[in-house]
Amino acid sequence: MITKNRLTLFVTFFMPFLLPAIHATTLARLNLDQLAGAADAVARVRCSGAESRWESGSIWTITTFDVVDAIKGNPAPRIVVRLPGGKVGPVTATVDGAPKFTAGEEVIIFLERSRADGYSIAGWVEGTFRIALDPGTHRETVTQDSNGLAVFDTASRAFRTEGMRKIPMELFRAKVASAIARAGERAR
Repeated sequence: MITKNRLTLFVTFFMPFLLPAIHATTLARLNLDQLAGAADAVARVRCSGAESRWESGSIWTITTFDVVDAIKGNPAPRIVVRLPGGKVGPVTATVDGAPKFTAGEEVIIFLERSRADGYSIAGWVEGTFRIALDPGTHRETVTQDSNGLAVFDTASRAFRTEGMRKIPMELFRAKVASAIARAGERAR
């Protein structure tokens, strides 16, 4: 039988360990105009590798990309993106909404300068677009990472699973160019 003193001791001792597990990530839906306005740079990049490490008591993943094509801004030929989460030894920290990358894959990312050296990704999965080859047409398509993720829509105040899926590259590039132009006009 658990006494009041044992329960108090249990809660006092174990609650600090349980609290990090209770936190959740809620992303607000960002449209292309919002992403373009928030981004310091937009680029098609190729992942050259990723490394996770401890920093100030948290695990962070540092991913290095080679810039294939700068769409907005002037990123260096090689950039570093820092995102929370990863695996160090036996410890894994998973952060919902933080994209993960594999060496060799190409993506289009909306980049924000981070306080640390390098970049973060605007909207995390919202600002990450995977490139694939359509088997029928043999043309490149683009799919937003958040396309299957339930994201909070502030306008309707509800969770929705929407996003760009298998958009032809040419159409996607045109949409991004228009969004960047509108963001530039609003900034003036």
